[in-house]
Amino acid sequence: RWTTPQVQPLSSGINAEYGGVGDFYYELGVQIVEVCLATRPTNGGIITMEDLVARLGKSSGKTRKDIQPDDVSRAIGKLAVLGDGFKIVKAGKQSLIQSVPGELTMDHTAALDVANKSGGCLTITSLEQMGWPELRINQTVDNLMDQGMIWVDEVDSSYWVPALFHS
Repeated sequence: RWTTPQVQPLSSGINAEYGGVGDFYYELGVQIVEVCLATRPTNGGIITMEDLVARLGKSSGKTRKDIQPDDVSRAIGKLAVLGDGFKIVKAGKQSLIQSVPGELTMDHTAALDVANKSGGCLTITSLEQMGWPELRINQTVDNLMDQGMIWVDEVDSSYWVPALFHS
């Protein structure tokens, strides 16, 4: 009598790669996905490493209280077996987790860095000060808006990166 083997994609792919520490990083990866999906409507698919670590620390389970950025980096690296969509990008000194498929260009990253330095606010003037022509500015801003990574403030013609709001 023959039976069809039951394969769980997450555990067979990720867990097999981890060796002895599979359960920890597998579970952490699942929690990262959950947090990123839950916050995507409010942050456009970009969350700071600091915010993600804090949210993971508040989740249930004793092991979550000691989560470090390095643990998150390792778990995100392991999520690569699931395809495009989870990666760490730098905006200046800030580490951002991108949880939407697609590539951030150097222009996108530069714009996020400008926003990071001004509390999450991005203006056309700040991009013009970088010496960018109007077409380059418009393409960068339009693409970030299309992806939901920045929001427009129509009152003062500025843009906001929800993940980079500073209190």
